[in-house]
Amino acid sequence: MPGLLQTCEELFSTRDLYKVIGVENTASEKEVKKGYYRMSMRFHPDRNSEDEKSTEKFQALSKVYSVLSDSGKRALYDESGEVEDEVDVDQDRDWVSYWRLLFPQVTLQAIKEFEQKYKGSEEELEDLKAAYLEHEGDMDGIMESVTLATMEDEPRFRGLLQELVESDDLPDYAAFSQEGRSKKQHRKRKAKKEAKEAEAMRKELGMDDSEDALKKMIAQRNQSRETGFNSFMADLEARYAPKGKKTKKGKK
Repeated sequence: MPGLLQTCEELFSTRDLYKVIGVENTASEKEVKKGYYRMSMRFHPDRNSEDEKSTEKFQALSKVYSVLSDSGKRALYDESGEVEDEVDVDQDRDWVSYWRLLFPQVTLQAIKEFEQKYKGSEEELEDLKAAYLEHEGDMDGIMESVTLATMEDEPRFRGLLQELVESDDLPDYAAFSQEGRSKKQHRKRKAKKEAKEAEAMRKELGMDDSEDALKKMIAQRNQSRETGFNSFMADLEARYAPKGKKTKKGKK
């Protein structure tokens, strides 16, 4: 099993744990926790069950935080650039439960409230600027990097970035200012396809935007135990199913 640094390199294209959660290496304990929260919201299983990589990234983010939130492990990492005894980073921990232990009040409503607060904020603008620089103006990378970004946000992002380029606050990358029409259309087609697939899945499971819809997913689990949702459904069952009605161990 690959170590934490190798996993981060594979999933986030960097071995820098601070970059993984989007903070400076001088970040305070509070800033580290905030960075972890912001990034983990992007890949939280409750929000991204259809994304094959989201669970892996969410688990990796939790492991990064478990290192950077420990003063001893963080000091060693800062000094050597390595994580001591990476196998000791608990590979079998329930990282979703660990996340909820840190942020116990998080619900679907809380995620929606976070989205409303984040979009249009200074924090989002800083993330947008960082994504523009990291991907050198490539809108594909920018749209994938900014937390909670959707295709509906692209015109707004373009307007903000154009203003920053014109005011010389950001460099004028050719990938941004000279992006071809075909590339833009390809991105839109891809987004529409993913939206249709997500909507089809929601309809198949009888879901809407309410938390009650998650209970329907639990019922679906009992009819489709062979699907790839088993571990995710088990977590939802523990969270939302009425007490005293859990499936007995070993029962099919």
